[in-house]
Amino acid sequence: MSKCRSCGEPAVVDLPRHNANFCSVHLQQLCTRQVERAISDHSMFAPEDRILVAVSGGKDSLALWDMLIELGYRADGLYIGLGIGEYSEESHRITAEFADTRGLTLHTVDLRAEHGFDIPTAARATKRVPCSACGLSKRHIFDRETRRHGYDVLATGHNLDDEAAVLLGNTIRWDVDYLSRQSPVLPERHGFPRKVKPLIRLTEREMAAWCVVRGIDYVVEECPMAIGNRHAGLKETLNAMDERSPGTKASFYLGFLDRMAPLLRERTDAEAAPEACPSCGSPSSSDGMPCSFCRLEENAGSHEPVPVRMVLNRVARRAFDAQWGEESSDDRG
Repeated sequence: MSKCRSCGEPAVVDLPRHNANFCSVHLQQLCTRQVERAISDHSMFAPEDRILVAVSGGKDSLALWDMLIELGYRADGLYIGLGIGEYSEESHRITAEFADTRGLTLHTVDLRAEHGFDIPTAARATKRVPCSACGLSKRHIFDRETRRHGYDVLATGHNLDDEAAVLLGNTIRWDVDYLSRQSPVLPERHGFPRKVKPLIRLTEREMAAWCVVRGIDYVVEECPMAIGNRHAGLKETLNAMDERSPGTKASFYLGFLDRMAPLLRERTDAEAAPEACPSCGSPSSSDGMPCSFCRLEENAGSHEPVPVRMVLNRVARRAFDAQWGEESSDDRG
């Protein structure tokens, strides 16, 4: 049986990038130290700040909320009901139980109840992948709810694996605009609230281990709408590299933050202030036109509700074509 590097007690997890095994106590110490370091190094927020944590029912966001409470921060949760059938129902149940059993405040926004559409319907109405409408909707609601309830900062559960995969994709395309905005802190500006990612020094494996030792129930399945998502393929590539050379992901992403991100930051500093959306008042780059979310709401809200299974079939077909090529379509029967 492997032993904890810090105390010699039986280990509960091995972490190759640290070349060490850890028991439950020292795993928790490692995770909280890494979060505290990320908060301090990037001046994410102060002890007196009110924090709104975007929670989905997955391991990362629930672990983040748990860590911030453990560290003594004033942190409440925000859950968005996306209308993705049983997946959303289970996610909401788990998130609500997490908050209830700990006496925490959870704000809930139901997309269909408040805006007249859900993600499956939006995907069909816009004829785009579900992740597009999902990301747009979440960003809009994150910003709005943070301002509405007077929070100082919004925290999301993006971990090291997530950020390294995004960085790899942006680097492959040399998308300098996206690279210049890839930061663990997006400062408050132009009507947008401050957004932070305190988990940037921790991996998915470490987040899963945290939930296990803390007894946190979470949604294990990935979102069914994300089948064939390019982001997942980038993660697999980085995982393969990290398996051969532990620490590669951390070196890649954290090295970018230390050495390249400061050189790109001047691009975001020069950005012009957006106008206000005439429909909802949120910042908009549409020059007097409704913002992207309001246009999505108008389009998808007037569309007949679409069953989840119909969109899932289309997503699965796209994933198949992406893997095997369009020429295989005649062979599917």
